[in-house]
Amino acid sequence: MTRVSDVGVDDPLDDFERRLVTLQETQKTVYVAGHGPAVIVLAEMPGISPHVARFARWVRDAGFTVYMPSLFGRDGAYPLAGEGRAVMQRACVSAEFRAFASNASSPVTQWLRALASLAHGECGGPGVGAIGMCFTGNFALSMMLERAMLAPVLCQPSLPLNDPGGLEIAPAEAAEVRARLEREDLTVLAYRFDGDRFCTAQRFQAYSAALGDRFVGRVLPSSAAHPNPPPFFAEVVGSPHSVVTAHLIDAAGEPTLAARDEILAFFAQRLRAEEARTGG
Repeated sequence: MTRVSDVGVDDPLDDFERRLVTLQETQKTVYVAGHGPAVIVLAEMPGISPHVARFARWVRDAGFTVYMPSLFGRDGAYPLAGEGRAVMQRACVSAEFRAFASNASSPVTQWLRALASLAHGECGGPGVGAIGMCFTGNFALSMMLERAMLAPVLCQPSLPLNDPGGLEIAPAEAAEVRARLEREDLTVLAYRFDGDRFCTAQRFQAYSAALGDRFVGRVLPSSAAHPNPPPFFAEVVGSPHSVVTAHLIDAAGEPTLAARDEILAFFAQRLRAEEARTGG
């Protein structure tokens, strides 16, 4: 089941187990579903929308255990413009996020690294995957400082908001991640639309400079974006942006659906390597 609610309707998320997870003395709600190696799905602004939940279900149905933490917004809410704008404003001044700071990781990534360790302990396998989107786009990269993390995906990473060519990670941490990628022969997948005004060409150039050929950036034409996204994306974001959620076109032959399939294959390659070798 990979449902998306009807236009304007919230998603009850009733096919996920709702857990209260306390790590580093901080409690957060985490939605969990599926079986197999763990993949952490980090919601874009303005939160766990029906489209984010649909992507999480695709990951679950591909044979993974999804961990989807609630970081901001109203869980399951259809992304309306006014409510979404208010959520974004609150997150921009929250101590957990560094929306306007280049060369520094958001403090919440420490909690997410602990979640990756927990998920690996619960699910086993070679390691954990993670996908960040928009406001959380870079978080999957910062999570590579946790040894359990093996498969990072960055979808339209948009922070820092005030620096189109900035990176939301400290240079020393980026260097540590690059060294690990090279040492363990790992890669980082990343996606953006060519007309995205929040995740720009300069941003991808900065990632390439920091990570070298370990950064695999995919740029989709803006014409491939869904023409009728929910109000928050149409009125607040105002450009093609959300590659595998609000701007994905769920039809054969569409570039956004191909991006989704590439991400699922990336998770399978990294997290089910033993199965691939043994034919299990």
